[in-house]
Amino acid sequence: MTLANSSSQNNNLLLYLRSSLLLTSVLIGTIIIGLLMLIVAILPFSLQYKLAAAWGKYVLFMTSVICGLSYQVTGLEHITKEKNAIVLCKHQSAWETIALMALLPPQSVLLKKSLLWLPFWGWAMATLKPIAIDRSAPKKALSQLLKQGAQRLKEGFWVVIFPEGTRTAPGEERKFSASGSLLAQRTGFPIIPIAHNAGEFWSRNSFIKYPGVIQLKIGAPISVEGRKSKEINAEAETWIKNTMLEIEATK
Repeated sequence: MTLANSSSQNNNLLLYLRSSLLLTSVLIGTIIIGLLMLIVAILPFSLQYKLAAAWGKYVLFMTSVICGLSYQVTGLEHITKEKNAIVLCKHQSAWETIALMALLPPQSVLLKKSLLWLPFWGWAMATLKPIAIDRSAPKKALSQLLKQGAQRLKEGFWVVIFPEGTRTAPGEERKFSASGSLLAQRTGFPIIPIAHNAGEFWSRNSFIKYPGVIQLKIGAPISVEGRKSKEINAEAETWIKNTMLEIEATK
């Protein structure tokens, strides 16, 4: 065995051990906070969301401490508690779902209904007023998003949508669903586009979490007044694609 091979194996073992420790710490935190969220479900919603945000911050902190994976955010000035919006975010891994919970004001996330059956995490998510759809019935899902999304926005929530529909590997592109832009057109609420490269460190199909710094960029609000859904969606998609290229160029 060469010295290079030995060093590589040791490094891979260390990555695996760190990722295992992170998984253990996240599971413990999820069980504890998830149970607390279920217990306080009858209390004001603000308390539930504070617990959810605390969970997100806990996971991000443990990821940084254990795996050496941190993040840098630009554009936070576009997120204000005074004016909620519809978020269209690049979807590469589980990381961004956690990060947005920690970074954004109270939000309602568009997700698969089946996720709510996951022990602890799913049960806790069910208390956060998500828009839980059945993807096998797309017409019904769109109708549900438009109805519940409009209601959530009126209640002051941010609505978070991953327009690609599923996690995509770095460099892979999927056509953006127009559901978010249609919601924006019908309600008049602006769209906030978000791009990031989390998939390069926290892959959708990999147990290993690699050290590094995730770049998350938040765009300026996209005005929707007097515009067609197709035009709104195209602007958001173009901004995200161009910003992904900028992130790639700075590596």
